[in-house]
Amino acid sequence: MPLPKIATPTYELVLPSNNKTVKYRPFLVKEEKLLVLALESEDTKQITNAIKAVLSSCIQTRGVKVETLPTFDIEYLFLHIRGKSVGEVIEVNLYAPDDGKTSVPVEINIDDIKVQKDEEHDKKIKLDDNLVMEMKYPSLDQFINNNFEIGGDVSFEKSFELIASSIDTVYNDEEVWSASDCTKKELVSFLEQMNTVQFKKVEKFFETMPKLSHEVTFINPKTKKENTVLLEGLTSFFG
Repeated sequence: MPLPKIATPTYELVLPSNNKTVKYRPFLVKEEKLLVLALESEDTKQITNAIKAVLSSCIQTRGVKVETLPTFDIEYLFLHIRGKSVGEVIEVNLYAPDDGKTSVPVEINIDDIKVQKDEEHDKKIKLDDNLVMEMKYPSLDQFINNNFEIGGDVSFEKSFELIASSIDTVYNDEEVWSASDCTKKELVSFLEQMNTVQFKKVEKFFETMPKLSHEVTFINPKTKKENTVLLEGLTSFFG
């Protein structure tokens, strides 16, 4: 006689990018093992790939493709799945800025961690009086390919490729050009035609993009001084 199946509860979460509700379940022991091994490796690419695999298994809502979700949705989803799986309080070790060397363990409630949105953020970039470029958020795969290459810093070329992959459409009063109809080379060439002021607007899109962040205040036990640290990005919450 086969062993009975263990019931797994499901929960709901609103995605920050589009306010759509997604159903999810906690991760299982086999998935926890995958995550632990990835975290122990301290390799960002391996950690991100493990998160992707776990999310694909845990998301119960049909039609949600992990590969196309914005990075901040991925991070927010994972945190909450983790909270329902192994505990809603996480402990991180932070270095106190006042002396730069004292490591202090700090507990953070996952419910307190939010995706912060900048009021100046805009997906529509006005390049001139008539031409507008509308952006889309980098997907997890794009983020990995362009930012987590093993063996060095992100090259200028890789940065351009990430920006090019985040272009959705370009339009003016008369025509609309879809990025999906263009080659990567064409999109990069279009970016290279920009002047410094125009490109600064593109950089601002990425700088002000919604991000998982949380400000932590704690006392340095050695100096007795209060310190404040801003944590940004998923890996910051596993220090």
